[in-house]
Amino acid sequence: MCGIVGYIGYRDAFPIIIKGLQRLEYRGYDSAGIALFDGGQINLAKTKGKVEDLKKKAEGISQKGSIGIGHTRWATHGVPNDVNSHPHYSNSGELVIIHNGIIENYEAIKQELTKRGYIFQSDTDTEVLVNLIEEVKKTENVKLGKAVQIALNQVVGAYAIAVFDKQKPDEIVVAKLGSPLAIGIGENEFFIASDASPFIEFTNNAVYLEDEEMAIIRLGKEIKLRKIKDDSVAYPRILELQMNLEEIEKGGYDHFMLKEIYEQPRAIKDTYRGRLLANQGLIRMAGIDQNMEKFLNANRIIIVACGTSWHAGLVAEYIFEDLARIPVEVEYASEFRYRNPVITDKDILIAISQSGETADTLAAIKLAKAKGAFVFGVCNVVGSSIARETDAGAYTHAGPEIGVASTKAFTTQITVLTLIALKLAKAKGVFSESRYHEYLTELETIPSKVEKALQSNTLIEIIADVYKDSTNCLYLGRGYNFPVALEGALKLKEISYIHAEGYPAAEMKHGPIALIDEHMPVFVIATKKGHYEKVVSNIQEIKSRKGKIIAIVTEGDEQVRDLADHVIEVPETLESLTPLLTTIPLQLLSYHIAVMRGCNVDQPRNLAKSVTVE
Repeated sequence: MCGIVGYIGYRDAFPIIIKGLQRLEYRGYDSAGIALFDGGQINLAKTKGKVEDLKKKAEGISQKGSIGIGHTRWATHGVPNDVNSHPHYSNSGELVIIHNGIIENYEAIKQELTKRGYIFQSDTDTEVLVNLIEEVKKTENVKLGKAVQIALNQVVGAYAIAVFDKQKPDEIVVAKLGSPLAIGIGENEFFIASDASPFIEFTNNAVYLEDEEMAIIRLGKEIKLRKIKDDSVAYPRILELQMNLEEIEKGGYDHFMLKEIYEQPRAIKDTYRGRLLANQGLIRMAGIDQNMEKFLNANRIIIVACGTSWHAGLVAEYIFEDLARIPVEVEYASEFRYRNPVITDKDILIAISQSGETADTLAAIKLAKAKGAFVFGVCNVVGSSIARETDAGAYTHAGPEIGVASTKAFTTQITVLTLIALKLAKAKGVFSESRYHEYLTELETIPSKVEKALQSNTLIEIIADVYKDSTNCLYLGRGYNFPVALEGALKLKEISYIHAEGYPAAEMKHGPIALIDEHMPVFVIATKKGHYEKVVSNIQEIKSRKGKIIAIVTEGDEQVRDLADHVIEVPETLESLTPLLTTIPLQLLSYHIAVMRGCNVDQPRNLAKSVTVE
């Protein structure tokens, strides 16, 4: 959701905060703002639009000072405009705050504060929070840290905040519940950010706040960490960051999304590195090994996720049921907790999230744990909330994903889930030794086959040019590739704003076929493995209605080539591994169409990378 950056130290704060905001812009880009303390006063600039717009706006203020906070917003309460942008002042002008999250009871607090004479400039819940902190500070006659702690015990919702008081110019108070917050620890300086990317070139040491923790960060002193609920002392655990600077730069690509598409061979390899030992016939995964009995004795696996991660979960449903013979249900995390689901201690819940911070998925985890289920996490970000909340888990090793539309997250999630399914299939005795070895060996070849699939980029660009002005598209797949059709349609919607729908190919004739005419592009996944003949029949049905057919086929295919208007080849592999290849052309297609339409590929409108509100 929103991005938070702060600095306190000996350097000029302005360039650090601006650069940090640019790195966090994937979290929201409706508006941006910065507040700097120059030793005498707070200088604030904020604007609707992006960080580039903020840089221009900030030319009108003093940029001096070695303490400051900045924010890039994804709007929840209040439309994206200059007034609703963060930071927000308190009524006295002495406190300034930035906030990621939602204060659910802000309206009741606002009414009470209004009765006490407070005036509000914006429609945001954040301005209510900073004035509540000010009111507590004034009426209770306490310091800023204590005022923050008391105020946060009166609010309902989720937050990551940073608050500055110009009466205490050597201190920033931060707090977290439900939204991520990291503190970078340097020599005589501290950094605050939603993730580590803003400060990675300055320090490798970071503290990640746990839920319901706050920290008082003061120059020349150690971090003072406390529990919000009871003000008891907490002890910071300093982690050494594994990220490097090259991973969060574009590296010569025009967009992060394109870079991340092309990183997939490496990302898949990194995900199975150390886990997949094909020559030894082994899969090593500590999170599974230590809990094997739970998996083998489970009645079923429930997968919860949102967006692209949900599509990875749908692929996993086919993989687990087909290979390991374990019943699987896949749920939207956002719906799961609201329908009073039947969960027992015989169930396993697998939660999938790239960021590890998705609010709906976290809520589903907490519900499942409360019902006694064993919870296993699959996420990409080390130390994230989901990684900490789950009983066990496995990281994907995709590296930072900056493009809002997920690409390498999807393929690495499928890789991890495939490894788990194969491991369980072996443990259950479902697989013969030879079949097991065949799968391990084939999985090892997938990165090179993805490389080969990427070689169709030039052809895909030509196809993209033909269909870039379409207003509607259909995506069709069967079996393992039905979720890929859903994911392909989602990518097109997300970044090019073309309406698209994914369907099981056989369902086309139960309604969507009515839409097909000579103006309707239909993207069909028709690999040799699986329900090939059935898909060919579906293609013939489209052709007889004059639909435009763009087919993803196995290398050397001739039957579909004779029917389709355009054909994109992918290498042959085992049926369960085809999604790792068939998704590649659809990612590239969405990318090129979006570029040709002049869309902002990395920052599509109304979206944010990590949705930390429900």
